[in-house]
Amino acid sequence: MILCDTNVMIEFYKGNADVKETFGEIGVPNLAISVITAGELLYGAHDKRELRKLKEHISLIQHLPVDNEISELYLDLVEKYTLSHRLTVPDALIAATAIRFDIPLYTLNIKDFRYISGLAIFF
Repeated sequence: MILCDTNVMIEFYKGNADVKETFGEIGVPNLAISVITAGELLYGAHDKRELRKLKEHISLIQHLPVDNEISELYLDLVEKYTLSHRLTVPDALIAATAIRFDIPLYTLNIKDFRYISGLAIFF
C-alpha cells in the first residue's frame, strides 16, 4: 500500500502522465489517502459539480483515518520539525499517517518530508 500526498492527487486530476502511469503500476487497490488529503481535495473544489466529482472519485481510494496514535505522532512531529523545517499542519498529519500505518508516502514535494525520521518516501 502507498499513501498519496495531496499534491500527487492534484497532479493526477490535472492529467499528469507520470502520476497516472505510477498509479497504474501501483494499482488502485494499493492506493490510500489520509482523511486530511481527502479534506484538502474537497476544500479545493471550485463548484458543486467538481465537489461531487472529487467526492465520487476519492471514494474509490482507501481513506486512512486519524486515530490516537496518529495524533500523538503528529504532535511529536510538530514539536521536532515545525521550528527547524516549517513543517505544516497538513504535512505533519499526512506524515504521521504514513508512519503509523508503516507505508511509504508518495509525494512530489520530497523536500517537505525528507528530514522526517521514520518516514519512507515512495519515488
